[in-house]
Amino acid sequence: MLISINSQNPQMRLINKAVDILKKGGIIIYPTDTMYGLGCDLFNKKGIEKIYEIKKRNKKKPLSFICADLKDISHYARVSDYAYKTMKRLLPGPYTFILEASRLVPKIIMSKQQSTGIRVPDNPICLALVRELGGPIISTSVKDDKGEMLSNPYIIEEKFGRFVDMIIDGGVMMQEQSSVISLIDDQIEIIRTGKGDVSLFQ
Repeated sequence: MLISINSQNPQMRLINKAVDILKKGGIIIYPTDTMYGLGCDLFNKKGIEKIYEIKKRNKKKPLSFICADLKDISHYARVSDYAYKTMKRLLPGPYTFILEASRLVPKIIMSKQQSTGIRVPDNPICLALVRELGGPIISTSVKDDKGEMLSNPYIIEEKFGRFVDMIIDGGVMMQEQSSVISLIDDQIEIIRTGKGDVSLFQ
């Protein structure tokens, strides 16, 4: 099912349709501020396993998730004063922050180091989804067989429509991955340079 949602002013009845799917254990594809993301409710183990399958992704590779805001992040990760101040300056925005995971984070998506990647994208659709769901959503990029990120919802539907329960059309996007910054033990490490400006950390 492909539904079009206004990317600046999301229609809440359509957001709630997507949230109902997530609550029932479904998988959706949705726009973020960097790319289209493939996701399910963070606590839906079957959904997470299916996402690994759809992406043909090694289960040893962790998955990130999106939260509604900074307060939300503190439930799922250890956030020091320094990490809080750093994230407060940059979120919502095109960054994934690697933090020490709390006990709430399912082991299946964690790294060996018990860390996790968390995003608060600057996109009204995905922020509305997490707020209405009342919890985080898995977020991993939608790519074709060659590993290229897909930016057109109609092409995404052709390739992934049969594997997921809903695709949200938020328009054709300029695809660029988020910048990934580790803040574990207040030691800054730039893991990946993407859309988010990393000059602050250099």
